[in-house]
Amino acid sequence: MILADENIAAPILVRLRADGITVLHVAEIAPTISDSEILRLAAERQAIVLTDDKDFGELVVRAGCAHRGVVLLRLAGVPYAKRAEMVSGLFREYGAELEGAFTVLSADGRVRIRKLSEKQRP
Repeated sequence: MILADENIAAPILVRLRADGITVLHVAEIAPTISDSEILRLAAERQAIVLTDDKDFGELVVRAGCAHRGVVLLRLAGVPYAKRAEMVSGLFREYGAELEGAFTVLSADGRVRIRKLSEKQRP
């Protein structure tokens, strides 16, 4: 399951749902909640957070907040249809590795997966 931050574009949500992935969108279920609340909600629902917000790196990597997994999209300048394709490919190819990790998907297609400590997992 994925919990998509409010900043995630609709074409990405549509594509992931078409791929058969359960995607909850913060804008649909709890608009304007804080990043900390997003992490809490994701942990509660056993979901990976999908976001464009770099602040999650600070919360997860530096502050050690508990999480199920965070995927940070760094796709500025990439057309939305291509973004959707890239994110779909990420979850298809690396799905299991995203659990308990802080992952960055860059515009050039690079994927960086950083596994975090067990104590950070809810």
